[in-house]
Amino acid sequence: MSADKLKQYIALFGGLLGAVLLFLQTLGVHFTWFTQETIDSFLGVLMAAVPLALVIYGVYKNTYIVTKKAKEQEELLKRRGMK
Repeated sequence: MSADKLKQYIALFGGLLGAVLLFLQTLGVHFTWFTQETIDSFLGVLMAAVPLALVIYGVYKNTYIVTKKAKEQEELLKRRGMK
């Protein structure tokens, strides 16, 4: 999944939350904590957290210090002169 698609999904989720907010307001249900500002803030957090999670996962997958299998693979690469 590309970063552009991920942003589209987050925007879709934000639009859904906005639609729920409008629907609840038409029914006369008002929550003080559920406003357009809180939805925008939540989407901002998602836009920052998702790339952070992808970077952390990438670092985890591309290092040789986390798992036993990765340490064995690093040792094999050193023996073969590839590292």
